Order: sequence, then C-alpha cells, then structure tokens
Amino acid sequence: MTDLKIENNRGSSRFEIMANGKLAWLDYRVEPGTIFLLYVEVPPEEEGRGIGSSLAVAVLEFARDQGLRVVPLCPFIAAYMRKHPDLVVK
Repeated sequence: MTDLKIENNRGSSRFEIMANGKLAWLDYRVEPGTIFLLYVEVPPEEEGRGIGSSLAVAVLEFARDQGLRVVPLCPFIAAYMRKHPDLVVK
C-alpha cells in the first residue's frame, strides 16, 4: 500500500486515498487536544488490500505528530488500535 498517496484533506476533515480510480477515506474531527476518528469507507471492490490499514496508520501518525489524544469512534479503527498499540498516542 505504500505506493498509494494518502492526502489529509483538512477542508473535508478526512484522510483520502485514490485506488484504481476509487476514493477511500477516513473521517475525523479535531477538538482542542483530541482527534475523534469517525468512519472509514473503502469501496467494496478495494477491500482486503490494506487501504483501511494505511489510512489508520496515516491518521495515527498525524495524531502522534500533533500530540492529539485519539478517540476511535469507528469500530475498524478501534480494532486496529488494539492490534497495534505501538501506534497509539499515550
């Protein structure tokens, strides 16, 4: 998945990836000191390629770089964080 470019579309409050002409994204909301991870959408035909995981890594790295506490409201992101605690801001 490293060959796909992930963009932080701040105007839409989401991280985005274009894969095979299809848009996948992770919606978020930032409040002072906290980022809420709301929803991940990957087109069904692109599932299983690691796109959701790539979005999760990008947003968790962003949160760490910004010193934001992460609140995962999306079940996919919550599960990803449990599997990869090393990426979670303490």
